[in-house]
Amino acid sequence: MTTPLPHPVYVIGGGPGGLAVAAALTRRGVRTVVLERADAVGASWRRHYDRLRLHTTRRLSALPGLKMPRSFGRWVARADVVRYLERYAEVHDLEIVTGVEVDRVERTPQDAEEPPTWTLYATGGRRLVASAVVVATGFNHTPRIPEWPGAEAYARTAGRELLHAAAYRTPKPYADRDVLVVGVGNTGAEIAADLAEGGAARVRLAVRTAPYIVRRSTLGWPSQRSGILARRLPVALVDAGARLAGRFLAADLSRYGMARPTGGLYARARAGAIPVQDVGLVAAVRAGRVEPVGAVTGFEDGEVLLADGSRIAPDAVIAATGYRRALEPLVGHLGVLDERGRPAVRGARCAGEAPGIYFQGFTNPLSGMLRELGLDAERIARRIARTREREKRHARKKAGAKEAGVKEARGEGTRERGQAPKTARA
Repeated sequence: MTTPLPHPVYVIGGGPGGLAVAAALTRRGVRTVVLERADAVGASWRRHYDRLRLHTTRRLSALPGLKMPRSFGRWVARADVVRYLERYAEVHDLEIVTGVEVDRVERTPQDAEEPPTWTLYATGGRRLVASAVVVATGFNHTPRIPEWPGAEAYARTAGRELLHAAAYRTPKPYADRDVLVVGVGNTGAEIAADLAEGGAARVRLAVRTAPYIVRRSTLGWPSQRSGILARRLPVALVDAGARLAGRFLAADLSRYGMARPTGGLYARARAGAIPVQDVGLVAAVRAGRVEPVGAVTGFEDGEVLLADGSRIAPDAVIAATGYRRALEPLVGHLGVLDERGRPAVRGARCAGEAPGIYFQGFTNPLSGMLRELGLDAERIARRIARTREREKRHARKKAGAKEAGVKEARGEGTRERGQAPKTARA
C-alpha cells in the first residue's frame, strides 16, 4: 500500500521573497507553486520609478542560490533587479503561475488525525489545496493616501494633480511645474531629488516627522553593514553610539527648515521609521532646489493647507505616504494579524491558530530587506521540509498499521501456514 502524495506548498506572490522561498523549498525536494497576480515575476519592481537603485550593496542583496552579476555595479538599478529576478526563476526552474490572484485562504475541512491543509480561493473559480501556504504579497502592496479633507475636490480642479508615489516614473511630466512631495521616507526623498534634478520649476517636501538622513556609505563602508551589526546589539547601546557619531552619520538640515529628528535612530527603526538613505536630497535642500515645508492637513479651493497655517498652490501633489499590507481579505479571519493588520508572527514561525501559514517579507530592517528575505526563506524552507518529513513518516506508519490489520483480518501475517489464528479469551 502506497501513501498518497502530499499537496504542494503554495507561495502567494512572485516577488523576491516568494521566489527565494520557492527556490529553497525546491532544493529540498518539496513541490512548490508560486502564484503571481501579475503577468510576470517582480511586478512591484517593474512599476517603481526609473531612478531607483538598491540602497543595499549588490553583494549583500543577492538571494540564496544565485549571485548578482558584477556588471550590475555596487548599487543595483531597478531594471537590473527585474532582470535578476527573471534569471533567478529560470536558474531554479521554479513552477510559477501568473495571472492568478488568491482572494482568500481557508482551513480545509478534514479528519482531525490528518495533517492540516489549506484551501486557496483564486481567480477563475480555482480552489487549490495546499499542505502549507507562504504569504509573500509584499511589504508595499496597496498604495495608501491619507483621507485629507478636500483631497477629492483638489484632484478634480483644473490644472491640479494628486497622485500616489506608486504612479510616479520620471520627472519629465513635471518639467517647469510646481510640485509638492508629501512624505520624507526613502521614496519621497528620492522623488524630490529626482524632480529637482529633472527640471521641475519648484519642488517642496512636506515633512510631518523629521527623519534621520544618513549617508549610503562612509569611506566605502555601507550603512547596511552598520545595520547588520546593530541587529546583534541592544537598542539603547546602538542609539547611544548613533548620537555620538551623529555629525558623521546623519545630515543636519535644521537651518533649511527641516528640524532635527528626535528619539533614538535604532529605536525608531525598530518601530518602522527607518533612516533615509541620502541619494541627492541633502545637496538639493542645501542648494535651495528642494524646500522643506510643514505637514499637509487638507485641501481647499485648489490650495494645500499646511500644519503651520500656511497655504500653497502647487500644480501637482505626489503622495509618498506609504502602503497598506492589505492582508485582511486574504487571511484576516484566521486570527494571524495584529491590530495594525500586520502578521502577528513572521518567518519560520506560525500562529497557533494557523499551522502551516507562513509570512515572508513583512519587515523593512536596517540590515537590508533583500538580505533578510533570503535568510527567512531558508528558515521557512527548513521548517516546512521538516514538517513534511514528519507527516510522511506518520503516513507511512499509519499505512503500515492499516496493511497489517488487513493481513491479520485475512488470516495472514506472521503465523505459520496451516496454524489456526489466535482468538481472544473472554
